[in-house]
Amino acid sequence: MIRLLIDEDVHGDIVEGLRRRLPTVDLLRVQDVGLSNTPDRDILQWAASEERIVVSVDKKTLPVDAWNRVALGLPMPGVAILRTVLSIGQAIRELELMAAIGCAEDFRNLWSICLSNPCPTPPSAPV
Repeated sequence: MIRLLIDEDVHGDIVEGLRRRLPTVDLLRVQDVGLSNTPDRDILQWAASEERIVVSVDKKTLPVDAWNRVALGLPMPGVAILRTVLSIGQAIRELELMAAIGCAEDFRNLWSICLSNPCPTPPSAPV
C-alpha cells in the first residue's frame, strides 16, 4: 500500500472518511508532522525523504514545484491533486482506490495525478 502525506488544504472530512473506509491506510497530514504553513518545495522534500505521495487540492503552485523536482532529477514520490468540485464522498472514493490498489512505483516521478480530472500540461516555470 502507498504512503500518503495530506496537504493542509484537503478537507478534514476527506481524511477522516478515508481513515474510516480504509483503516490500514498509511496517511499523515502536514499538520501532524509540523509542516503547517510550509512552502510547497519543503513539503515535497519532506515527502520525498519519507517516500510519501502528496495529496492536495493546490493545482497552481504544488505541481510547479513538483515538476521542478523531476526536472532537476530529485526524488519525487508523486503528487495527487483532488479537484475541488468533487464531493467529499467522491474524493474519499478516489483516494481509497488509489491507496488500495496503487503501489509507490506507479506514482514515482509523476508531478501531478489529477483525480477525476484530466491532468494539466507540465508547467513552464523555470527550474
